[in-house]
Amino acid sequence: MAKPFRIAPSILSANFAKLGQEITDVITSGADIVHFDVMDNHYVPNLTIGPLVCEAIRPVTDAIIDVHLMVKPVDRIIPDFAKAGANIITFHPEASDHIDRSLSLIRDNGCKSGLVFNPATPLSYLDYVMDKIDMVLLMSVNPGFGGQKFIPGTLDKLREARARIDAYTEKTGREIWLEIDGGVNPSNIAEIARAGADTFVAGSAVFGAGKDTDPNRYDTVIGALRAELAKV
Repeated sequence: MAKPFRIAPSILSANFAKLGQEITDVITSGADIVHFDVMDNHYVPNLTIGPLVCEAIRPVTDAIIDVHLMVKPVDRIIPDFAKAGANIITFHPEASDHIDRSLSLIRDNGCKSGLVFNPATPLSYLDYVMDKIDMVLLMSVNPGFGGQKFIPGTLDKLREARARIDAYTEKTGREIWLEIDGGVNPSNIAEIARAGADTFVAGSAVFGAGKDTDPNRYDTVIGALRAELAKV
């Protein structure tokens, strides 16, 4: 049976003048998830989008909206994104004073929850909260900007995270997704998958493809990503 790989284009790299159409096009071309990057010019040195944009795109697609909060603190804004239509909400452990409480808040608001790990953040934050996590997201770049190159050392961290998740799933039977974000493209996605990832955020690799000159650009790039994953 084929592995359940999921492709999650990050709208951070989309054309915001026609965001609804961009989302429709990538999902029609075979993407699975809409990845929604939220930056606050505080936790990270950039400022992006908030709950109103999430609310605006929710009627456009039935796809999962995966909200990655790069904000500090996180608790105040979690209910807003849940109300706006998010399906999954993840946050960085450094951005919460009480990680268990923040994860519970996400779940209490009807969403799946997860933790995000920067390249230098240890996975030990998982030790006491695996029962409240539906997704582990590993950053393969330092957060805050799109278009960065994949950090190769993330592969070892992926293997460690995969071992943790597999051990937990074997014990409990509960599924946890392992997502990777940063510098993912057709040339490295197979290697990343072999290291353990099952969900792949791709921003500039997808939305930057063709630069609006190729009407089939999303079919082409998502097809290329799928073809590489088929080799795993």
